Amino acid sequence: QVQLVESGGGLVQAGASLRLSCAASGRTFATYAMGWFRQAPGKEREFVGTINRSGSSTRYADSVKGRFTISRDNAKSTVYLRMDSLQPEDTAVYSCAASSAVSIIPFQVKDYNYWGQGTQVTVSS
Repeated sequence: QVQLVESGGGLVQAGASLRLSCAASGRTFATYAMGWFRQAPGKEREFVGTINRSGSSTRYADSVKGRFTISRDNAKSTVYLRMDSLQPEDTAVYSCAASSAVSIIPFQVKDYNYWGQGTQVTVSS
């Protein structure tokens, strides 16, 4: 069992930056690939990005590529989402998730086993 707790959301103006954190419980954090998803009102949950177990590889949705960066600190059992050049369309609840998948790059909601409760990010124009 893994428990995930996000923090760092808030209200910012367009063009600003935020860094979200996701702290995991337990000593098995390094055995999971980690992902970030977001869900805007009235829309389905959307893949943002993922990072592999060692932190050596990342993948991003086209909509955030070049603006968002995922990193992890396995010693602190924490994964981060650095968001730069935020735009109003980035407004959503952002959630982190842990995946035990070993043979695929986890892009989809169904690829993840554990989820955090989410943190709200609101970007004003």
